[in-house]
Amino acid sequence: MLSLLPRSFSRLLASGACCLLLGLASVPAMAQQPAADTPQLPLPQASPHAYVLQTIGLTDVSVDYHAPGVRGRQIWGQLVPWGQVWRAGANENTLITFSAPVKVNGEPVPAGKYSFYIIPQDNQDWQLILNRVTTHWGSEKYDAKDDLLRVPASAETSPAYETLVYWFSEVKPTTARLNLSWEKRTVSMTIETDVHEQVVKGIQQTLASAPSNWQLLAQAADYLVQNNLQGELALRYINESIRLKDVYTNNWIKARLLASKQDYTTAIVYARKAIKLGDKSDDTFKSQLPSMRVALTDWQAKAY
Repeated sequence: MLSLLPRSFSRLLASGACCLLLGLASVPAMAQQPAADTPQLPLPQASPHAYVLQTIGLTDVSVDYHAPGVRGRQIWGQLVPWGQVWRAGANENTLITFSAPVKVNGEPVPAGKYSFYIIPQDNQDWQLILNRVTTHWGSEKYDAKDDLLRVPASAETSPAYETLVYWFSEVKPTTARLNLSWEKRTVSMTIETDVHEQVVKGIQQTLASAPSNWQLLAQAADYLVQNNLQGELALRYINESIRLKDVYTNNWIKARLLASKQDYTTAIVYARKAIKLGDKSDDTFKSQLPSMRVALTDWQAKAY
């Protein structure tokens, strides 16, 4: 049939350009390509994504990482070579975020997000690195000029961990330890926060908007007394609280504040007043009363 057609038209037909005109069967070229939205199989990752967050005082510290497994491999000195920058996880950068300024192993670190790297060493301290660039793939294109911080840390022998894990320990209002454990090694950093400075700023902001709330004033003074902070500010807060509402709770706080200043004679006056004002049917007061009497006896012994 092709031989009966003009040569130019035959070439077009042979190329499939006019199959539709002749009604001939043809497979469209697009049908041979995979669709752009082809679904992906839901397969587990060899190094699954993990995330851990800990609040230290008022500061949130988080670690976003991928957790490789040992899977029968020699880790330290082989899979993770000695003396080379390691991404401290798998896949993308391991990221550490601080919601407020902290100290890492005693060195100041501004609030923000950082890539975390480690240089493991055989028989000497490891190097822990916080780097400002957070968009690299692992340690590719790592550049020491972007380091914010390098601090030494000792790696300790630990129980076996098949999967790399970050975890927090020794968590207190002002400090905690962040640990990385894998295979039979654990390396740690100490994170410190200035929680009292944060609290005092928050107290001042809150009281600026509610200056006549006697309970907030008493709570603020109580925090300062408990932590032995800014005695004059605590005295100003508790005096204003008593002026607004004279109850046993704020009188007891003032008694403790005066005793902390070794003004036991005046502390005794406010302690006795607090005990007198207390409601004997109030469970909270009843639970506090024994310790109040013990403190009063102690202050009397010191005053007289």
